[in-house]
Amino acid sequence: MTSDTTEAELEDLLRQALDTTGTGASWTTETDEMWCQVTPRSGNRRAQGWKLHVSATVTSAPTVLARALDVLLREKSAFKFARSLDQVGTLNSRATPRGNSGKFITVYPCSDTGAARLAQELHRVTAGLPGPRILSDQPYAVRSLVHYRYGSFVGRRRLSEQGLLVWFIEDPDGNPVEDKRTGQYSPPSWAVSPFPALVPAPPRPADAASGPVLLGGRFSVREAIRHTNKGGVYRGTDVHTGAPVVIKETRPHVEADASGGDVRDWLRAEARTLEKLRGTGLAPEPLALFEHGGHLFLAQEEVPGVPLRTWVAEHFRDAGGERYGADAPEQAVRLVELVAAAHAHGCVLRDFTPGNVMVRPDGELRLIDLELAALTDGTALPTRVGTPCFSAPERLVDAPVSPTADYYSLGATICFVLAGKVPNLLPEKPADRSAERRLADWLAACTGPLRLPDAVVDMVLGLMRDDPAERWDPGRARAALREAYPARDGEGQDHGPPHRAAPEHGAPSPSTPVPGTPVRQAPVRQAPFHEVRDDELRDTIAGIVDHLVDSMTPEDDRRLWPVSTMAGETDPCTVQQGAAGVLAVLTRYGELTGDPRLPDLISTAGHWIADRTDTRSVRPGLHFGGRGTAWALYDAGRAVGDRGLVEHALALALAPQHATPSHDITHGTAGSGLAALHLWSRTGDPRLAERVVDAAGRLAAAAQHGPFGVSWPVPAEAVSEETGKRYLGFAHGLAGIGCFLLGASALSGCGEHRELAVRAGEHLLSEVVLVGGEAQWPTQAGDAPTAAYWCHGTAGIGAFLIRLWQVTGDDRFGDLARRGTRAVTERASRAPVSQCHGLAGNGDFLLDVADATGEPVHRARAGQLARLILAERAHRDGHVVFPNEYGETSTGWSDGAAGILAFLLRFRHADPRHWMVQLPV
Repeated sequence: MTSDTTEAELEDLLRQALDTTGTGASWTTETDEMWCQVTPRSGNRRAQGWKLHVSATVTSAPTVLARALDVLLREKSAFKFARSLDQVGTLNSRATPRGNSGKFITVYPCSDTGAARLAQELHRVTAGLPGPRILSDQPYAVRSLVHYRYGSFVGRRRLSEQGLLVWFIEDPDGNPVEDKRTGQYSPPSWAVSPFPALVPAPPRPADAASGPVLLGGRFSVREAIRHTNKGGVYRGTDVHTGAPVVIKETRPHVEADASGGDVRDWLRAEARTLEKLRGTGLAPEPLALFEHGGHLFLAQEEVPGVPLRTWVAEHFRDAGGERYGADAPEQAVRLVELVAAAHAHGCVLRDFTPGNVMVRPDGELRLIDLELAALTDGTALPTRVGTPCFSAPERLVDAPVSPTADYYSLGATICFVLAGKVPNLLPEKPADRSAERRLADWLAACTGPLRLPDAVVDMVLGLMRDDPAERWDPGRARAALREAYPARDGEGQDHGPPHRAAPEHGAPSPSTPVPGTPVRQAPVRQAPFHEVRDDELRDTIAGIVDHLVDSMTPEDDRRLWPVSTMAGETDPCTVQQGAAGVLAVLTRYGELTGDPRLPDLISTAGHWIADRTDTRSVRPGLHFGGRGTAWALYDAGRAVGDRGLVEHALALALAPQHATPSHDITHGTAGSGLAALHLWSRTGDPRLAERVVDAAGRLAAAAQHGPFGVSWPVPAEAVSEETGKRYLGFAHGLAGIGCFLLGASALSGCGEHRELAVRAGEHLLSEVVLVGGEAQWPTQAGDAPTAAYWCHGTAGIGAFLIRLWQVTGDDRFGDLARRGTRAVTERASRAPVSQCHGLAGNGDFLLDVADATGEPVHRARAGQLARLILAERAHRDGHVVFPNEYGETSTGWSDGAAGILAFLLRFRHADPRHWMVQLPV
């Protein structure tokens, strides 16, 4: 069934109802990609109040809508419904956020009294029809499709303290309150419900925080591991034996298909698989399958240890790159044996990923989350569900069950263990390069720090071949691992599969290293790791610019360039994910290249931003606030000779600033001061100098001195869950604040400002963690080291320390910055490609060190990161795009094309770093 036919089916029901009732002239209808909005011509919709949601399945949606229309058209309340059955399926998907799931019809009653009456009528006409529970709402009655919550009726949004656009309502005093859409019913304390009280339902595991919940008369819930739309996963205790257990929950009608099947069938399939593998040591032992409160649960023994995904991150962090490189092949051996053993017991896994493998404390591996597994002696559930990057392409179109799909997933999982990630290779248009070829290019770019033997690269590519018939099987993978990592001095021995399993049919039994046995590595054929072809770099830069030029939409009032909103939506004009970040990079590109398309585009983009920024008052901060926008507008206006943009930028830079409790670069005082410092350096305007000195003074007053240096904890007036945290990184903490103070001291001549910057550096010296000679830092004091990125980790902290070394000559700071370059290089294959959390920001740090020291090795390492970035590009109709951390494309500075372009331009043209000021040395 296509989207066109399903849209017609549901929208035809509306047209038929309007014709039957003769009320078509009384209503207006508007449609978008998701919704059909129906509004009475008479009357005004309230801004907020009690609203209703009605759920349905793909099979019941036409009937639910037809019956609901009889009520809604008579009552004359505005409403909307999902346009197509495909959209209904999306709403009920296991991947849908819990706060949004199941809401097939939304009703905006004219009054609270009307809401109660409508709920009763809608419940009456839809009783007995299937549909999922809507988690953000209260059901009108037990097993009712009708739900209610208090919330916004119109799209009113405001910026939160974190700089994200959020929906809001108003309390009785007119104060804005965030209208949170979570997976739990939580009405405002002042909203009086007009609905009858619901008879209490049986306690759910999600209620365990308020007291013990006993499931199946046997399993006591202790804590939740995670909650998703399909249900929760919980830790508990078998009260009969005292043994720890894991309990999986599935909710009715989630991921429902046309035949009426849903995720409960997946859980039943997992129970059958666990029963099949009982006693093999490959998977948890099954304990019970049972229902509770209408939900289906599966209890199984708890496997001690951590998921393989966690083991990879933590072991690399704690052991360091060199030690990890020696340990990882042992896990690769275990993974090969695990898949071979599962197949030998008649089980095709269909979702073999680092998240679905547990590493026990003794190093042994166990399979978990086997809900998609298929038994060769039974019928597999049809599904297109999989895990991006790890599921074979044919699996995602529901190809027949075949072990060759597991071979692909085995290759991807081994790649993840050895390299730290699998690249997200976005589809290309036209598809001139195969995924296999693109993966080979990425692995070649990884060879510098990883030193992967040729046999291992060949194995990964062999397991992940595009053609399923050509993929290597586990037996061939074993042989490749033995060739790549031969046992030292003959110490290796044939230890066989680690589980009680028959050998795979037709597979040899080669000798493989015993886990824990030292191995020597086969020779590596290694090209110069810094080699970046200039023509490839030039063409990639041009392709990114073409994408930014062609994707600009000045006629759109909401967004000038498309961005990802997976991490939340920001102000459309700011640096972080807004138009200012893109404008700044295109301005620099135009200055460097003289591209004739750019002057008009820059002027158009600048005026689009100017028309949407208020010079009467601005939010603080460089990346989320108005000061960074002023920086971008000023540089753009000056580059194209647009006096209007320059004047607007200066008015924005000098506008009164909202009161802020934040001290940092992205949201707070240091970011506002850094922007003022840049603009002062361009203009010499004494009013901007005053703002620099004022920002430095406020930071000096807020500083907290300790035995190891100075810090700026998040104050109590800021976001409550952040209060008291002492962040160390550049974006949100100490390094960024210190960097601003270092620049401010050159302007102010105030010794206190410089001394505070030095004391910030001293504090960072005390918090460093040296692993194998690499400098790493935690997100905040006392934590384990975090990823080596600009936002919180080594790349941002090192960018401050190398500047502090330049100004002070103190080699302690320079030494740690140099050690930081090793950390970001060792982790290069693991990183996304972006500025905030990835290779572009890390590459900028390497160029900082190269510029400061003149040591060519750092530029060479930046070249290696550039190669990795280029290896993840995708060509689409003449454009070049990249995946962000969520597998989407974005143009934004922090996670998209603009930030990547900035680094590649700097690498090729040796121009200054964006959003930094040049310090006098």
